[in-house]
Amino acid sequence: MMDKTALITGSTSGIGLGIARQFAKEGYNIMFHGLESNGQDIANDIGKQYHIKVSFSKANLLQSEAIETLVKEAIDTFGSLHVLVNNAGIQYVSPIEDFPNTKYENIIAINMNAVFYASKAVWKQMKKQNFGRIINVSSVHGIRASEFKSAYVTAKHGVIGMTKVLALEGAKFNITCNAICPGYVKTPLVEGQIKDQAKAHNMTEDEVVEKVMLKKQAVKQFVPLDAIADMAILLAKDSSTTITGTSFVLDGGWSAQ
Repeated sequence: MMDKTALITGSTSGIGLGIARQFAKEGYNIMFHGLESNGQDIANDIGKQYHIKVSFSKANLLQSEAIETLVKEAIDTFGSLHVLVNNAGIQYVSPIEDFPNTKYENIIAINMNAVFYASKAVWKQMKKQNFGRIINVSSVHGIRASEFKSAYVTAKHGVIGMTKVLALEGAKFNITCNAICPGYVKTPLVEGQIKDQAKAHNMTEDEVVEKVMLKKQAVKQFVPLDAIADMAILLAKDSSTTITGTSFVLDGGWSAQ
């Protein structure tokens, strides 16, 4: 068993949970984070299954102080922190003229600002141990734009820029920073969007998947969760020191067009 710890935001559901399972399988201790009411149970179950140490927090990522406390709690609990996966995110879709200001502000805060605050908070510990792996889950929307997603696209583009800066600043301390940019992944969140869009557009759910969600992808399949988790594991490896400042696009060929 290794003695390394990963903090993964938004890790009690969706992409974050898939990444957490893969890190647990590799033997990492995990600081779970999420808003699910049974988040502690989710963490405990994975801890028992893979014989790792776990902890759980419901920290409010809208608040910089809460993010700092989350990082401190992880370090205090496990004694170190080697990997930070900035995964948590929210979405809202609307034409800009109707986009609520509070929705815009919250999306920027959680999808982008929280990445800054968490990365800043782990920096001292990662420098001290001369090792750190920061992995930002951006999106294909960090590379490309779609209509009605002004806040989300702005935030995800910002994360790509931040990734490059942190890679430069971290290089001499063996701290790498990379981004993973998925296309559509069939998580519970996306399944909910399929149902909502089917009602809104008077389509079947299959038509929404074909004509809306996967329309821009060359490969007409949802991106496998395992592919994202496997990429995160690769980026966290000791041997990945020279892989930094890069955005890995896993989008079924969407951005290639």
